[in-house]
Amino acid sequence: MAKLYFRHGTVGSAKTLNLLAVAHNYRQQGKKVLLVKPELDTRFGKESIRSRAGLEMEADILVKPSTNLLERDYDNISCILVDEAQFLSKALIEQLREITLIHKIPVICYGLRTDFRSHLFEGAMRLMEVADSIEEVKATCHYCNRKSILNLKHVNGRATLDGPTVQLGAEEKYYPACYECYKSQIQQASETESPVCC
Repeated sequence: MAKLYFRHGTVGSAKTLNLLAVAHNYRQQGKKVLLVKPELDTRFGKESIRSRAGLEMEADILVKPSTNLLERDYDNISCILVDEAQFLSKALIEQLREITLIHKIPVICYGLRTDFRSHLFEGAMRLMEVADSIEEVKATCHYCNRKSILNLKHVNGRATLDGPTVQLGAEEKYYPACYECYKSQIQQASETESPVCC
């Protein structure tokens, strides 16, 4: 049976670089891969899947909540690679799961596990529930040498838990952090906030 994989890691853990390397390997062998990404991810251009190391490929499918992946033709596809899978809806993850069964094509999803408040994204949650294989792409904490497990949001150089859950950005906005440093930075930010006058 073809498997559904979830490869998750914090910001800066080279998830997209890993995806592009896998795509390159398939193509070097003359095999066809399908590259999928959420339509809302426009950081590097609408159709571009780009790693911060500079490697780049064009997405074959841009998905939005209304997309039905089960209506597509998957003849001669050897593998489906999904970038930023945390932004996919539960329904889209279930469609990817079905593709592995119906078309016998492995699907490898890359993405964040949690948002900057440490809560699971919808797509990541469903992948944690139904993926055959869950692998962590490891990175170190921005502040120490421990393994990062969370994504810490910064605004004007200070850690924050404010703002919308989905807010695109990279290293200029989000830092990988271990749990201890994450809590410490949030605590420091709350202690330095200006008191409210009555």
